[in-house]
Amino acid sequence: MKQLLDFLPLLAFLITYYLFDVYAATTVLMGATALQLVLLQLLFKRIEKANWIAMVAIAVFGSLTLYFHDDAFIKWKVTIIYSLFALVIAAYQLFSDPIPKKLLGKEMQAPNSAWRNVSIGWFCACLFAAALNYFIAFNLSLDTWISFKVFGLSGLTVVLFIITGIYLYQYMPESTDQENE
Repeated sequence: MKQLLDFLPLLAFLITYYLFDVYAATTVLMGATALQLVLLQLLFKRIEKANWIAMVAIAVFGSLTLYFHDDAFIKWKVTIIYSLFALVIAAYQLFSDPIPKKLLGKEMQAPNSAWRNVSIGWFCACLFAAALNYFIAFNLSLDTWISFKVFGLSGLTVVLFIITGIYLYQYMPESTDQENE
């Protein structure tokens, strides 16, 4: 259910873009993201930091897009968000427990080197997504960027989590016969 809520603003943006234009889609994205936060609070009693960061970025860059009637601002939002995520991942790696360990460490015991490797992988993936978004947003058509933003970045995220899962699978706790009874 939470994953569906995470995809809701993107889907609303995409549909509105194809029905109207990028400015109407930006307005809908801002509203859908606010609605997403309300639903997350009502259903799960918790809103993740990443959702707050996304909301602030969407509000700021969406408002700039609408005020200046320039889609470059909403295009920059994606690059900036992924760059910020990369910086946060790097900061946690340097000054605290790696973010992947904080998120997944309760389910499995992996050595610090494994968490470091996953953290480096996530950092590189965020930088790659930021750079790729910048290239597509400012060198290809708006239609291409919209499709990339919705499907390409979502696909990259799924691939990243699959790779992470495959890599960390070796550290998953083995079930015992007692647990299966």
